[in-house]
Amino acid sequence: MEYMDIAALKAFIAVADSGSFSAAAERLFLTQPAVSKRIAALENELGARLFDRIGRTVTTTEAGNTLLPRAQSILVELEDSVRVISNLSGAVHGTLRFGTSHHIGLHRLPPALKQFSRKYPQVRLDIRFMDSEAACTAVEQGELELGIVTLPPDPAPGLSTELVWQDPLNIMVARNHPLARKRKVRLNDLAQHPAILPASNTYTRQIAAQAFRRLGLELDIALSTNYLETIRMLTSVGIGWSLLPATMLDRQLKKLPVPELVLRRSLGVVYHRERTLSNAARALIEQLQ
Repeated sequence: MEYMDIAALKAFIAVADSGSFSAAAERLFLTQPAVSKRIAALENELGARLFDRIGRTVTTTEAGNTLLPRAQSILVELEDSVRVISNLSGAVHGTLRFGTSHHIGLHRLPPALKQFSRKYPQVRLDIRFMDSEAACTAVEQGELELGIVTLPPDPAPGLSTELVWQDPLNIMVARNHPLARKRKVRLNDLAQHPAILPASNTYTRQIAAQAFRRLGLELDIALSTNYLETIRMLTSVGIGWSLLPATMLDRQLKKLPVPELVLRRSLGVVYHRERTLSNAARALIEQLQ
């Protein structure tokens, strides 16, 4: 074997991650035949089939599963080397790939990104909108350079975090909700009514569940969705109460006084502690702070 084509490795990882040749092609800005050609060349070079194609389903074979972590490691090391060399010039340019949640992207990032883009027009921003938990995993695996997210209460050993914003959380209900008339609300009162909260694997849901468990109470979950804008809408029409950032309070909602529950999320930046940050990443972190 003379060499292993980096472009082919990128195509392999994209197909493995997305489970689709067409989705991989969109992600890489290539045609689907071009992706198929690269995969075929890599399979021919390795002498092994990397994917099983059954109908529209694409899954990695045993050989593909063996190659995947190694291919990811090769690309992470290559990108890290490119950043180290690029940083020597001191210039702020290139592509900055980062993930952020829809809420932060809508309510926190715009002013900072506006200033950043004006100051560093040579930086191409590749922004991926995803759950905070998924962004942290992508940073840990080297798929993203930064995550601008709800900071994990217990970060993975390889991750570094920097606080940017404190995000107070309030219990909110529709103005016609039975609890809206109470002067003081206890957690036991909330337990008697259905809640609308993010999925159980999210940091916001974990914050709420821990508070209830301390008093031996269980949450009655009516609906779960990870989009806070959707949760606010569902709460405003009276389906249940919710735990939302204070910044989302509007005329359709009422904040409930719950002395037992004073909660907040920490929002900020996550990056891998053992990988070199590009000048662009450093500049964005500085702009956020």
